[in-house]
This record gives sequence, structure tokens and C-alpha cells, in this order.
Amino acid sequence: MIDNYSTSLATLDDIPGILTLQEPNLVERGGGLSVRQTADWFRHAILEKSIVVGRRNGKVVGYVLGTSLGAKAHVPMIQAMLRSFPAPRDCYLYGPVCVAEAERGRGLAGAWFKELQTHMDGRSAMTFIELITSRRGVRIRKWACGNLVLL
Repeated sequence: MIDNYSTSLATLDDIPGILTLQEPNLVERGGGLSVRQTADWFRHAILEKSIVVGRRNGKVVGYVLGTSLGAKAHVPMIQAMLRSFPAPRDCYLYGPVCVAEAERGRGLAGAWFKELQTHMDGRSAMTFIELITSRRGVRIRKWACGNLVLL
């Protein structure tokens, strides 16, 4: 745990905070989340024990997901990734990651991912690399999951 934060598997009581955090972080609002998930979708992820949340003063300030391939099969970006890089057997998808803007840059996502790994029974993780362009240039955002990262 990082000072002043608690980290654990999400509970059903976390859903309102997760949904509130998701909204300003959607692509259409300038964030990095490409898909809006519903309360039912998060409920299913919680029951599968595939979402870890971080809290500060009892408030959800971020989350990481480790979902089954089937749970994300409808997402075009995931479909394209799987066509290019077929998934290893029993692999899970790492991501998305959502951190409240005021909490970024503190190493929270990495700590949450480590917690998530403890609930994934040693399964491999798969994610994608996103190329971000802006007026300040190009940067690559990647999450190295302790597995092969292709650049």
C-alpha cells in the first residue's frame, strides 16, 4: 500500500465511485478511456474478482481491470489487437487503468496492478500500446506487465 491510499479488490459498494471516476476520463471528454462501461458490466467484473480499486479517504480514486477476453470481445480495439497478436491460452486483458487526475504521477497504477496480479492465478496478461500525439510531440504509453512488450 502507498501511504494515504488503500488498495483492494472492488466491492459492489464501489460501483458509484467507479462510474463517477469513469465519466471525466472518457475519450469524448479528453480522457483515455475509449469505452464507457455500465454498472452491470462493473458488477460482473467485481463478481469475477477482476477489478482492483484505490481509495483515498474512502473515495475511489482509481481502478485497474484484468478482464477475460470474452468480456471485451465486443470492443473494436481489442478485436484488432487479437487479430494482430493472438492471445496465449488462459490470458487476461490488463486494462483499462483509470486514475483520478489529481492522483496521477504517484505510482498508484503500478501498485494496483501488483495487487491485481495476486488474484489472477499466475495467468499471463495482455495489453496494447497506445501512441498518443499532441502539440508537444509523440509519446508512447505502455504498461509492462512483466511479460513480453512489443514496441
